[in-house]
Amino acid sequence: MALRPPILFALSLVLIVAGAANAQDGPSGFQSPSKNIACQFFSIDKQNSLRCDIAEMATNPKRPADCDLEWGHAFEMASKGTGTRLCYGDTVMDKALPVLAYGEVWQRGGFTCNSEQSGITCFNADRHGFAISRVKQELF
Repeated sequence: MALRPPILFALSLVLIVAGAANAQDGPSGFQSPSKNIACQFFSIDKQNSLRCDIAEMATNPKRPADCDLEWGHAFEMASKGTGTRLCYGDTVMDKALPVLAYGEVWQRGGFTCNSEQSGITCFNADRHGFAISRVKQELF
């Protein structure tokens, strides 16, 4: 009978550690204070990428002929190299993502993102990336 409390304590620790591991498996990213932009970090087979989606833009870019899906509202980059605008059939918009307040910086896996009232700017280790806002989207 004296062994039960330590066993329960050990079992509780295992459950807490397992819960923390699962929490890290969820989406890793943020959304803008306006909730118009959301970004998520992905790491698959040691290849890191960052994707940001914007819900509303002042103008929509023309869809290329080779894109049969949605176009223009999603941007992605790897940890090195330039960013790109995506032809996509999904979204990373997630209301559960934490808000990155204006003036704050988010960093993970070699990516840095700045939240400003004028929009979100993200770049990688090569200093390539994108700046996105309702009014303007640019790759650099």
